[in-house]
Amino acid sequence: MVLRKPKELEVIKKRFLEKFKGSKTELNYKNDYELLIAIILSAQCTDKRVNIITPELFKKYPTIDSLANANLDDVKEIIKSCSFYNNKAKNIIEMAKIIKEKYNSKIPHIHKELIKLPGVGNKTANVFLIELHNENRMAVDTHVFRVSHRLGITDAKNVEETEKDLVNAFKTDLNELHQAFVLFGRYTCTAKNPKCEKCFVTEFCVTKESFKAK
Repeated sequence: MVLRKPKELEVIKKRFLEKFKGSKTELNYKNDYELLIAIILSAQCTDKRVNIITPELFKKYPTIDSLANANLDDVKEIIKSCSFYNNKAKNIIEMAKIIKEKYNSKIPHIHKELIKLPGVGNKTANVFLIELHNENRMAVDTHVFRVSHRLGITDAKNVEETEKDLVNAFKTDLNELHQAFVLFGRYTCTAKNPKCEKCFVTEFCVTKESFKAK
C-alpha cells in the first residue's frame, strides 16, 4: 500500500532525481554479457567485491561460448570470495549453455525471456534492462527496500509488493529512481548508523527519531 500523498511523492521524486541525475550502476562491465554476470554475482554480495572478482573471470571466460564450456570447479575457485559462489557458478555456466543453444549465443534483452535463465530473477532482469536500455522499471534490492520503508512510501512486507507500490507511487522515471535509491541507501541511509545529517528528505523519514537525527 502506498502511504504517501501524491504531492509528497512528487517532492521526494524531484529531490532524488536532482541529487542523483544520470547515475549508473557501480558494477564494472564492458558489454551485456559482463553486465548480466556481474548482476547475478552481486546478489547478497557487494558491488565492490564483484568488481574485484570479475576481471579474472572475464579474462578467462570472455564470452558466452567460453563460459558455456567452462569447468565448474575452476569458476568456483575464481568467484569463491563471493557469497553463494557454489550456486552462482552452476547458474552462470548453465545460463551460458542455454543462451548458446537457444539464443545463438546472444543474450535476450526481453524481460520474459531473461527470467527463464538460471540465476536470473525479476530483480536481475529489471536491473539489466534499466542499465542497458533505461527501461521504466523498478528493481528492489535491500537498499531500495530500506529507503522506501524509512521514507514511509510503502508498508509492503516483501520485495514483490514493494516493487508494485513504488511503480504505482512514481509511475515514471523508475529507472533513475531505482539507482538513486540504491546509492542513497548504500552511502547515506545505511542499515546501521545512517548519515542523517546528509539526508535531503529528512522530513519524510518515519524512523529518524530512532536514529536521533536533528
